[in-house]
Amino acid sequence: MATSYTTIPEAFLARTKGSPGSLAFRFPTESGWGDMTWGQSGEKVKEIACGLRSLGVAPQQRVAIVAGTRLDWVLCDLGILCAGGATTTVYPASTPDECQYILQDSESVVIFAEDDKSVAKLAQVRDQLPALHHVVTIDGKAGHDGWVITLADLQALGRTWDSANSGAYEAGVGACKGEDLATLIYTSGTTGKPKGVELTHTCWVYEGEAINNMGLLKADDLQYLWLPLAHSFGKVLEAAQIIIGFPTAIDGRIDKLVENLAVIQPTFIAAVPRIFEKVYNKVIAGAKAGSPLKYKIFQWSLGVGKQVSALRQSGQQAGGLLAFKFKIADKLVFSKLKARFGGKVRFFISGSAPLSRDIAEFFHAADILILEGYGLTETSAASFVNRPDKFKFGTVGQPVPGTRLKILEGSGEILISGPGVMQGYHHLKDQTDETIWTDEDGTRWLKTGDKGELDGEFLKITDRIKELIKTSGGKYVAPAHIEGKIKVALPISASVLVHGNNRNFCSVLVGFPEEELVPWAATQGISGKPYSEILIAPELKAVVQGALDRVNSDLPSYSTVKRFAILPKDLSVDGGELTQSLKVKRKVVEGTYKEVLDGFYAGSMENM
Repeated sequence: MATSYTTIPEAFLARTKGSPGSLAFRFPTESGWGDMTWGQSGEKVKEIACGLRSLGVAPQQRVAIVAGTRLDWVLCDLGILCAGGATTTVYPASTPDECQYILQDSESVVIFAEDDKSVAKLAQVRDQLPALHHVVTIDGKAGHDGWVITLADLQALGRTWDSANSGAYEAGVGACKGEDLATLIYTSGTTGKPKGVELTHTCWVYEGEAINNMGLLKADDLQYLWLPLAHSFGKVLEAAQIIIGFPTAIDGRIDKLVENLAVIQPTFIAAVPRIFEKVYNKVIAGAKAGSPLKYKIFQWSLGVGKQVSALRQSGQQAGGLLAFKFKIADKLVFSKLKARFGGKVRFFISGSAPLSRDIAEFFHAADILILEGYGLTETSAASFVNRPDKFKFGTVGQPVPGTRLKILEGSGEILISGPGVMQGYHHLKDQTDETIWTDEDGTRWLKTGDKGELDGEFLKITDRIKELIKTSGGKYVAPAHIEGKIKVALPISASVLVHGNNRNFCSVLVGFPEEELVPWAATQGISGKPYSEILIAPELKAVVQGALDRVNSDLPSYSTVKRFAILPKDLSVDGGELTQSLKVKRKVVEGTYKEVLDGFYAGSMENM
């Protein structure tokens, strides 16, 4: 697929010069929301880039960012790229040891740190980071004998450097090459140490151009971006924005998500399945908590919506009496749900983990389209996606333009080829060679580790090959499939892990968030009890058992869940059980609750 640009800095400069007065970003302020045009963002980025040049950052040297999702993250990232450097991403929740490992492995020379708390973590390991000669704090204070300077200080240095080196900034941008390293993203790692994924300017330009080529997003769209920018899912949306030119409202605070959507009124939002699961459970719980009449109206509306959804999925539109009923259902029920998202959303994009088909069809019945996509950090995130005019629930869509698919016979493993595929793993040649396969034609194929099959023109992910459970009876079970069904069957959003590898039956661990469980308990006649007591209440156990019974009724006998345990707390990123993209770290959870899991099988026969 032909592209218009070679590098992200080239595309960014073209955007800032071509439409300097157009809105680029919206960002939260103390009094509401502020706006920034492309021209204004170009000046900020230039100051940051020149500031880094004044600190001695050389082409292809790594500069890290440890901060939450905010406008400053994007400006600093673009400043690094326009200085000729490459961005190393660090999650704000990373421990000092994790920061040390990433900064050492990447050989980062400068890091942008969000606040004094982030700086304090870096100071703990400063002696072990000899290459790191400056910390630039966004909200914190300067200090540590000049080791830490503020972002404002850096920008002032940049203005001085630019005045003394007229034209050097633009020349530096022009010197960047497509094959140059742009981003070093360290996988959050469900197992083992994180690996640095090397992604070039070519990768990101290709992704932005491919999304533009599909017509999926348009210049008059408005994005609400809350995803972690240290993750490839967030980063690919940054690249798409620069290529296409749509404005973006940025705020990574999840607790402000619903409140912000009503104000911003975006036309599209990217999210992970856990967000949709939480909304689904809240909607269902709210409907049941209402009067019997309101709940009957809700059920009637949902039934009508499902009929309309079925027609739309087959490429048809509702007419006559059904169309009239749907208008009533929309006015009574669906319009209120859509209003929660601002009322103007054309569609959601779901990625990072499997989305339950039941969840997708529920939202579609309510006239809200979720387009599931698929990709890995190693493929610059976007490799497959459903389109608004061509989608199939339960699949991740078709390849984006320029990406090729191969499914290996026997194992069913998915292989991906295209400009978005990484250069390799940083300092890990053996692991790179294990993951990248070059065929007889010289085409590089990425072994994804995911198992899939084609459903017509659409790709369906069946499971992670490494995560497939093989029972002691020799049967293979796909845990993610069962976990998705359990989440839908439960009345409260939950963390779910299905266990059973080399065991004679499957079991499950369930974690509930306190902020949702306590209000639910109040509707079940067990109000006033603390979270710890609700977790062991027989009413909650009965609800979980009922959900499992419904799920088991649709499963083969060898994959049914026979035992379960409710965890003493929900799984979380801070607790180390979830990755930053909210995927369960299976080995961590299974190790933490080893005694509980072993107890399920104590005294049982090895083969049933």
